[in-house]
Amino acid sequence: MYIILAVLIFAICIFIIEMCHYAYRTIRHPDRRKIRKRLRGLASGRYGNGISILRRRSLSEIPLLHRILLRVPVVGRLDRLLEQADVRYPLGFFLLLTIFLAFIGFIGGSLATRNYALSIMIAALLAGIPVLYVRSRKKRRMKKFQGQLPDALELIARALRAGHAFSSGMKLAADEFDDPLGPEFEQTLDEVNFGISVPDALKNLSSRIDCPDLKYFVVSVILQRETGGNLAEIIESIAYLIRERFKLHGRVRVLAAEGKLSATILLILPFLIVLALRFINPELINTLFTDPIGRVIVAAGAFWMIIGVLVMKRIIAIRV
Repeated sequence: MYIILAVLIFAICIFIIEMCHYAYRTIRHPDRRKIRKRLRGLASGRYGNGISILRRRSLSEIPLLHRILLRVPVVGRLDRLLEQADVRYPLGFFLLLTIFLAFIGFIGGSLATRNYALSIMIAALLAGIPVLYVRSRKKRRMKKFQGQLPDALELIARALRAGHAFSSGMKLAADEFDDPLGPEFEQTLDEVNFGISVPDALKNLSSRIDCPDLKYFVVSVILQRETGGNLAEIIESIAYLIRERFKLHGRVRVLAAEGKLSATILLILPFLIVLALRFINPELINTLFTDPIGRVIVAAGAFWMIIGVLVMKRIIAIRV
C-alpha cells in the first residue's frame, strides 16, 4: 500500500512539474502554439539515401517521459487518437492527468467510504474522463469533416472542369474550408511539395482521418492516376453518393428516434423509482443497500441494466 502511494505521489509531482513548465512556456512565448501547429507536419531527419519528411510528434514536454513512451507498443494508437481529435496537449499530459485523477478518486473514495473495491471503481471512472473527452472531441471533428467533404469534392470537380490540376483543386478546397478539412488538405499538399507522391500523400490523409467516405475518394483518385478516366466525373459521383447517403441516414435516424426515446426512458425509470421510494418509504429502499441479499439484488439489477442498454444500443444503431 505504501509503495503504491509513493508511486502515485511521484506521478502527481511529475504532472505538476509538467503543468508548471507548460504554463511558463505558454506565457513566455504566446505565439508558440500557432508556430508549432504550422510546423507540425514539416520534415525532420537527416539527408541520406532519401529525404525523410515523417513527422516527429512530441509525446511529452519531459524528455525522459517522452523516451519512455516511445518504448510502449500502444502509444502509436493513442497518439493517433489525439491527432484525430486535434488536441493541443501531448500524450504524456493525458497519461499523467489520468494517473492524477485515478489517485484523487482512490484517495477520496477511501476517505469517504473506507471500501477499497468502491474506491477502485471511483478511481477507474475518474481515470476514464480524459479518454472520453478525447473520443468525444474526435467524434465531433470527424463528423464535421464528413459534412464538409461533399462540398469540397464538388469544388475540386469544378476546378478540374475549369482546367486546373488536381493539386490546384485541393488547394482551393484547403483555402475555402476551415478546420478540419482545410488544414488536413493543406498538410497533404505540404507533403506533396516536400517530395511525397500524390498517392502516398492521399494515403497518409486517409490514415489521419477516420472517415470511410474519404477512403473512397482516395482509392478513386489513385486508381484514376493508374488507369485513366475522367477524374471530375468520378469525384462528382462520389460527392453525389455521399449526399444521398446523408439523406438516407437522416431518414433512418428519424425512424430510430422512437427506439432511442424508449431506451432512454427505460434507463432513467429505475433511478426515478428509487428516488421516489426514498421519499415515500425510506426504510423499504434502505434494505436494498444494508441487507447482503439486497446488495446482491442491486448488483444483479445494475448488471442486467448495462446488458439491456448495450443490446438496445445495438438494435437502434443502424449503419448506413
